[in-house]
Amino acid sequence: MGRGLTDHSRGLPGGLAPGLSSKEREAPVFTERTSVGLDVHARTIAAAAIDTQTGEVKQKRLSASSSEVLNWLRTLSMPVAVTYEAGPTGYGLARALSTAGLRCVVAAPSRLPRPAGDRVKTDTRDAMLLAHALRSDLLTEVTVPSPSQEDARDLTRAREDARATLMSARHRLSKMLLRHGIVYHDGQAWTARHDQWLRKQRFTTPGARAAFDGYYDDVLVTTARRDRLDEQIITLANHSEFTEVTRRLACLRGINTHTAFALAVEIGDWHRFTGASIGSYLGLTPSESSSGSRTSRGPITKAGNTHARRLLIEAAWHHNKPYRPGRVLQQRWNQSTPNARVRADDGNRRLHHRWQQLTARKKNTKIANTAIARELSGWCWSLATMD
Repeated sequence: MGRGLTDHSRGLPGGLAPGLSSKEREAPVFTERTSVGLDVHARTIAAAAIDTQTGEVKQKRLSASSSEVLNWLRTLSMPVAVTYEAGPTGYGLARALSTAGLRCVVAAPSRLPRPAGDRVKTDTRDAMLLAHALRSDLLTEVTVPSPSQEDARDLTRAREDARATLMSARHRLSKMLLRHGIVYHDGQAWTARHDQWLRKQRFTTPGARAAFDGYYDDVLVTTARRDRLDEQIITLANHSEFTEVTRRLACLRGINTHTAFALAVEIGDWHRFTGASIGSYLGLTPSESSSGSRTSRGPITKAGNTHARRLLIEAAWHHNKPYRPGRVLQQRWNQSTPNARVRADDGNRRLHHRWQQLTARKKNTKIANTAIARELSGWCWSLATMD
C-alpha cells in the first residue's frame, strides 16, 4: 500500500481516477447543435455561440443575470451546450443552466488551450475560444460542488481567514512590544498565563498606550470570531453529510475534527481519485521538465486545492514525533468504525517510519515533510473511500 501511495503519477485531468477504463476516461463527445462560450464577470457576460451545422456565429453582451442568459440561450438552435471558466463568480450560473436542462461545463482556467502566438485578449475573443474548445472537447471540467458542500466550504474558509488574521494580529502585537524591549519569558506564548501578562503591561506615552490597546483589542476580537467559527464547524461536522468521512479522517495523527471536516468538504467526492492521483490533484507531486535523455524534477506543482494542501502540509509535521496513541486520538478512534481505526493505525505507523527513513538519509526537513504530506493524502483517500 505504501508504494502505491507515494507514486508520483500525475493523475488525469479533472481528478479522474487512473483505474477507470479507457471508455470512462474519455470526455463526452459533443452532440449538441450549438456550442456556447461565456466569459463571465461580476456585472457583465460576453457570450459567443457557434451553430455547428450552419457555421453561424452569434455574439451578445449580457448582464450577469441567470434569467437573461437563459432567455438568450433559448433563442439559439437547440440542443445547446454551454461552458464558462471557473472563477470568483461561483457556480450559481452552472446550477441554473443544469436546472433548465442544458449541459453546462465549468472549465478549469489553467487547462484552457490558448494559441501560443495570440497576444490579443478580449472578453469576446475569450468567449469564442471557450465555444471552440467546448465544440472540440478540449476542456478539463471542474466538478461543481453541491449547495451544501459549498456552504460548508464557506464556513471552513472563513475559519481559515480568521486564523490568518489572528496570526497577523498576534505578530503585530508581539513586535510592538519587542520594539519597546518587552519580551515574554514565562513559558509558551498565547496561553492564559501569557494573556494575564499582557494585561499587566503599562505604557507612559499616550501613543504607545493607544497602539498597544488597538493591537490587543484586534487579538481579542479575532480570537473570539475564530472560536465562534470553531463551534459552528464542530456542530456541522457532527450532524451533516460529511460526518462519516470526517470521523474517519480524524483517526490519523495531525488531523483533528476541524482539519478532517475541511478536507472532507474541500475534496467532496473522493472516489474521483486513487491513492496515487490524489497527490497530483493537491499539487503535492514534483514538477518536471524532461527532454530526450535529460530528466529534471523540480519543486511541487502547487496545483489544485490550496486549502487542502496547506492542511495536509501542517498535519504531516505531527508524524515526525514518536507514535504513541494518546487519549485524544483514541477518543477520535472510538467515534469511527473498527476498520477505520485499524487502517488509520497502519497509516500512522507507516508515516512515522517514513519520517525516520527520510531523517536517516538527512533529507531537508521541508522536503521530507512534503513527501509525508503526499503520502498522507493517499491514506486520507484510503479512509474516505472505505466501504
